[in-house]
Amino acid sequence: MINKRLLIKHLLAHNDENSFYDKKRKIEIGNKEGKGKFLKHICALSNSNPNNNSYIVIGVKDEDNKIIGVDFFDDSKIQNLINAYLSNPPIVQYENIPFPHLPDHKVVGLVTIRPIDSITSLKKNIWKYYGGSVFFRDGSMSMPKVFDIEIKDVNSKIVGAIENNAQNNIQLTLDGVFDFMNKRQDFNPKYMVFKEYFVLCWSGARKQVNDETFYSRVDIELINERVLLFYSALDEVAISFTEDSFKIVEYVRLGLHNSFKYYKLEEKTIHFSENANYTIEAKLIFEPPQFDKKVLHHIYNANNSILKKLETNQGLKPSEEADLKDLAASYLICYLNGFENALTQLETAKPYIKNHSLKLYSAYKESIRILRKVKYN
Repeated sequence: MINKRLLIKHLLAHNDENSFYDKKRKIEIGNKEGKGKFLKHICALSNSNPNNNSYIVIGVKDEDNKIIGVDFFDDSKIQNLINAYLSNPPIVQYENIPFPHLPDHKVVGLVTIRPIDSITSLKKNIWKYYGGSVFFRDGSMSMPKVFDIEIKDVNSKIVGAIENNAQNNIQLTLDGVFDFMNKRQDFNPKYMVFKEYFVLCWSGARKQVNDETFYSRVDIELINERVLLFYSALDEVAISFTEDSFKIVEYVRLGLHNSFKYYKLEEKTIHFSENANYTIEAKLIFEPPQFDKKVLHHIYNANNSILKKLETNQGLKPSEEADLKDLAASYLICYLNGFENALTQLETAKPYIKNHSLKLYSAYKESIRILRKVKYN
């Protein structure tokens, strides 16, 4: 089993960007430009490597390979985006890899593109790229090309050697368990072994609500591969497990003004098999809360008025300052209730919210995370 932290180190240490490996400071798939660029790179790496895995490492400075990390990216629906825009889409996995020197809220993103025996192309227009375009890697660049020759297998031996050198061992596994248990002492850490092979650590702040147990500030890590599977600082989750599976049901807090409730968002199950493999199944179980349309029209117009004042650098009244705290969440509620333009307004509000306060921006990112999960389904 490959230790993904070791794999990233080997990729960074021994390879410039090439036809099987790319690195990014960050990716942004919340807008058309960011989606287009990401899909172009996926297409190019898939086409250039028909017989071996290819990788994108995210959270790295291009000039000196310094690992700076990115925010945790909990996007189990990234495959849906790829399937929607690419013909012959490859299987793509996004994983969050913790590094000891990074703050707890930062990880390195690792995108793994599995090989397929077909040419991948864009099936429809996105940003400045046209449907039908085929991309390949030309050194460190993803370039459009006309496919008229057989692709030569030049990377399999190199990638195979890198992956073999990143294999896990007992010392790395034990170090990972002790590291997790020590770092999360305040959140009742536990470790579990599945199928006599997989070591899973998890921790969280426990909360009892009637007969149900919930956890917040949850970390779950597959130690064998050093993959951080789930992290929640704001939401509450329910956790259950059997001899061969570990299930997390994620809840989100939604509402208007002072009336908030918790709603089930997603059910994620890690299945462990006897052949030393695991799979992660994610299922959206979210049902948007419905509100009175007249009330939502009033809130939507009030939000637009606040946003207009922010754009023109006007001062806000005390009541508007209070409403600003819920602006992202209420725009999200409006969008989920049929106000299509609320999404555009939410995107417009981003720089003003970001400049206002870190707490407000965290709430904005949480709304975007929920929106991304719902949209990709």
